Amino acid sequence: MYPAMRDKRLRALSIAALVLIAAGARAEMSIDDPALRIQQTRLDNGLTVLALEDHTTPVVSFQMWVRVGSRDEARLTGLAHLFEHMMFKGSNAIEPEEHGRLIASRGGRSNAYTTRDVTVYTSEVTSQALPLVIALEAERLANLDITESTLDSEREVVIEERRMRTDDSPGGRGLEALFSLAFQAHPYGWPVIGWASDIANSTVVACREFFAAYYVPNNITLVIVGDFDTASALEQIEQAFGHLEAAPSIPRNTTEEPPQDGVRRAVVHFDVQSPTLAFAWRAPPSGHPDSEPLDVLSQILSGGRSSRLYRRLIYTDQLALSAHGGYWEWADAGVFYAYASVRPGEPVERVEDLLLEEISKLREDPVDPSELDKAKRQIEVSMVSELSTNRALANRVGYEAVVLGRIRPLVERLAAIESVSIADVQRVARKYLRSDGLNVVQVVSETEAPLAGRGS
Repeated sequence: MYPAMRDKRLRALSIAALVLIAAGARAEMSIDDPALRIQQTRLDNGLTVLALEDHTTPVVSFQMWVRVGSRDEARLTGLAHLFEHMMFKGSNAIEPEEHGRLIASRGGRSNAYTTRDVTVYTSEVTSQALPLVIALEAERLANLDITESTLDSEREVVIEERRMRTDDSPGGRGLEALFSLAFQAHPYGWPVIGWASDIANSTVVACREFFAAYYVPNNITLVIVGDFDTASALEQIEQAFGHLEAAPSIPRNTTEEPPQDGVRRAVVHFDVQSPTLAFAWRAPPSGHPDSEPLDVLSQILSGGRSSRLYRRLIYTDQLALSAHGGYWEWADAGVFYAYASVRPGEPVERVEDLLLEEISKLREDPVDPSELDKAKRQIEVSMVSELSTNRALANRVGYEAVVLGRIRPLVERLAAIESVSIADVQRVARKYLRSDGLNVVQVVSETEAPLAGRGS
């Protein structure tokens, strides 16, 4: 099927780059970064178009990035995610769910997702179907059907989604509690899907106000990568989107998170056989100079079966069924997290002690040079893989353009990873993984007796 097809030229470049990385030839490496050939166009109403024309395969990735996420909500949480659903419920000219059916009938696929910072609508189609995608996106922006009936149906869908992913999930409940601890003022602390009562109490008036505030051309970036004619696509976009009116201003939530000055803990009671344990420390936002050292640190701690958490908790001590972590970064802030699923019958507090011990080692002891080099190679391979498909490239371009404000050259990103030193890893561990910045959540059955007041 065509979505699985790879751009042969880009794949060849990726394979060549991987060979060079594995051989340690990064200094001599020359990578053709397609993102540097992006053509940017801005319509008079502020709509931004990022286009990369490439005819190697007859596939186009079209993405509409709306700069609105859960962080932009005010009175009611969950509205950004709710609109991810509402945008498929029809407009003046399109019946409910017809958007996806029209694209699927032409061999394509469409989807969407919401994060704390953005909402993204994606389509993977053949070049012949691109004009249809452009017309469909413009139609639902101009004439979305926001009525009691459509809201009622999607509200129920989202409530059920929340029940399955969060309310009935020990992992979902734990992560929700963890973010609520880590961010007590900033909107990153509430769930992207929203609180259940807010979803239930959302109204047509609130939805229309939210849509009018954020679904405006000067808050939208279109990313098109693949087999299309740039001039023709831009002409179609001008005709379809050019009449939409820009908003005079776009409201933003300006709340800042105050410093954390002590350990925060929570216990969630849930009927589980395998308790879970989650840690989080607040970390810098996306694009921060410490992002690369934190990426390397997270790879060393939890990047696969050779990582420290896996070796200690699963292989050596055999106290956990799974263990992972990493550095999550967003526009305003980030978190460094660690997570473990405790083996049934084993004490949660013992796993917590071992996990904190591994964190302490990263703060106190320099990492081994071979460990550092391996982590760098793994991250570099992941970065280069972003060249492998039109969709991956569009995701990278959209994220960096919308969230960071610029598209970073791949060589710049690789150089930043390569420059991370042993001292850098220890520095960021000491700076961000502090004892007084720790947030801990235990998800245990009611018969468990978790210890309170433990530190690191």
